[in-house]
Amino acid sequence: MRRPVVGVIGNAHRIENRFAVQMVGERNLRAVADVAGALPLMFAAAPEITDIGALLDVVDGVVLTGARANVHPTRFGTEPDPKHEPYDIQRDDLALSLTEACVARGVPLFGICRGLQEMNVAFGGSLHPEIREIPGRMNHRMPRLENGEIHPDHKVIFADRHDVALVPGGAFATLLGCETIRVNSLHGQGILEPGKRVVIEGVAEDGTIEAIRIADAAGFALGVQWHAEYDPQRNPINRKLFQAFGAALVAQQRQQKV
Repeated sequence: MRRPVVGVIGNAHRIENRFAVQMVGERNLRAVADVAGALPLMFAAAPEITDIGALLDVVDGVVLTGARANVHPTRFGTEPDPKHEPYDIQRDDLALSLTEACVARGVPLFGICRGLQEMNVAFGGSLHPEIREIPGRMNHRMPRLENGEIHPDHKVIFADRHDVALVPGGAFATLLGCETIRVNSLHGQGILEPGKRVVIEGVAEDGTIEAIRIADAAGFALGVQWHAEYDPQRNPINRKLFQAFGAALVAQQRQQKV
């Protein structure tokens, strides 16, 4: 069989605040290539450019990556606030519809950070724009220096920061072979109310939802709130996730040949 192809969603960005581009963090592409064993193929998060049906005819799986932009609050019935910008309206349009299409067609889907949030919203769930403002929650945002600047060391930014308790006997606990893991944390927004088909698979020490699956999905449909694309070449937890995604891609290929 040919090497599986994975569609990796892009993000709207401006170079020099003038030139509109679509971009993807290279760690996502390397995780797909190095660990899932697939060919990463970036696609534009813009409905007028990317036809979902045509995309799913080409790829064997999809990764919804993390991103700077938040899902727009109107997608889950809340008024927007400028302090929670930026937003990426076109990505919202594409990703939410794409999530439903992947699940319906059994195309393997892996949501990371914003990707998990998109999966939740696609099935009717809601988000909180700033999890740390909820009483009893910790600050899940990336580490910063005392002057407010983002910490310059990636090893500090992506260091494991809190535990996640996995549901005993659940999909993640079975896949990872344990019931407690430790993960990085680089997000402000998070799940408030789970969507109708969203099954909670892992929760942080403060109650923040960190791992989900879509109930009754025909194929791999998992989401994580942490950045699993960081160093899955060496991180055993993230490696197992991308390897499982890779196995699902191969299974999808075989099914398409039947």
